[in-house]
Amino acid sequence: MNIVHAASELFPFMKTGGLADAVGGLTKALAMAGHEVAVFLPGYRAALEHPEAETVERVHRLQIEMGGRYLHADLLRLRVSAGFTVYFVKRDEFFDRSGAYGTGDRDYDDNAERFIFFSKAVAEAMRLADLKADIVHAHDWQTALLPVYVRLAEERHDTSLAVKTVFTVHNLAFQGVFPMDVFRLTGLPEEFRSVDGLEFFGQLNLMKAGLLFGDRVTTVSPSYAREIQTPEFGCGLEGVIATRATDLVGLLNGIDDSIWNPAIDPLLPARYSADDPSGKAKCRRALLKKCGFDPETKAPIFGMICRLTEQKGLDLLLSARRFFETEDCRLIVVGMGRNHYEEALQDLAQANPQRVALARVLDEPMTHLVEAGADFFLMPSIFEPCGLNQMYSQCYGTIPLCSRVGGLVDTVVDEEESPDAGTGLLFTPTEQGISWALQRALLLCRQPEKMKAMSGRGMRRDFGWRTAARRYEELYNDER
Repeated sequence: MNIVHAASELFPFMKTGGLADAVGGLTKALAMAGHEVAVFLPGYRAALEHPEAETVERVHRLQIEMGGRYLHADLLRLRVSAGFTVYFVKRDEFFDRSGAYGTGDRDYDDNAERFIFFSKAVAEAMRLADLKADIVHAHDWQTALLPVYVRLAEERHDTSLAVKTVFTVHNLAFQGVFPMDVFRLTGLPEEFRSVDGLEFFGQLNLMKAGLLFGDRVTTVSPSYAREIQTPEFGCGLEGVIATRATDLVGLLNGIDDSIWNPAIDPLLPARYSADDPSGKAKCRRALLKKCGFDPETKAPIFGMICRLTEQKGLDLLLSARRFFETEDCRLIVVGMGRNHYEEALQDLAQANPQRVALARVLDEPMTHLVEAGADFFLMPSIFEPCGLNQMYSQCYGTIPLCSRVGGLVDTVVDEEESPDAGTGLLFTPTEQGISWALQRALLLCRQPEKMKAMSGRGMRRDFGWRTAARRYEELYNDER
């Protein structure tokens, strides 16, 4: 098949979270399975400066109508490997910036214009490059207009660009909601400016375009597909999603096991595997030393890597402050985000320098070291569409402590519910729930053989993208 993907992030060129890993892993796996895969990405500064982009070539000059004026962009092509091509839409006014979406403190004011432009550019680039796709697959609100623009371009130019369009919701909480006066930039017919189109409580909602007009709609785990049809998790769009229930499917993300594999991971001080896990002890000591702790301590290590936001359960983590202050354990948090969470964690670390460490970085070596060196990995998410770190953790022999939501339920086997198959601990995302899970972890530390068995079972699970990509192939081939 000829498969075209469009996304606002793609590992290794631009990454702010799990979207980059998911799109990168899926597209790579599809290419390795023999498909012809093209991925469109904004021409961010960081992406074009990445070492792998050195051989990029300009192939087309694009002219895109935006609210009555025409803007230009260069279409750049990078042949990554056989069957795998990355296209960058380069317009410096929009994408030559330090961040993908904002400065860290706030989003860019022109994000609507930037990503409307990008979606239009992808459809036009497909036409000019004659990319006859079997599948056009758009990801999240930044590219949610693409299924619409593909069909409009086909009508306008009397051509075929895609047999089927697919839209994937990676996180429904981020919908691309903007003032309605932005609608003029879309160039869409007036009927789209309605509650049956993109109107959402008087504003423009770009996510609705993908939900309503993608031929198939997917999200990133079976549990999340069920959750987003409820008021609790639907973020105001549960009614819209209900209209597409027969076209909605939850497909678990995979992980790139050529990168996330402790047996071959070049970022670790020692390699190890389920058959020979001895190297994990060296990683543990290296992590403790890097964080300024006694590298020989036997106290359990709790690791956490995430954006410091409400969604990731930072309030729940902070509600357990007394646990980390009084129990003989170590807490290591890696991430950046909301200032008040950074400040609260920094205060906790400064008040307990022998027990708590905060690394305010987005650093691949550190994230790999935490996954390998920690005993337990904390994910107290309020909601979690899929999650990747709980899968990384199991592959690295680190036991996940996860909220009972979304993809965490689909990927972690609770040891209390399945003693002979358990790979982690699940809990209700409440203060009582996380408190009980932390106590369960301490109890588990007193049963080293049981803990070792859980760790080994996790390492033997297959979360690779080869398996996950087959589910997407089945969807692509589904004639519905």
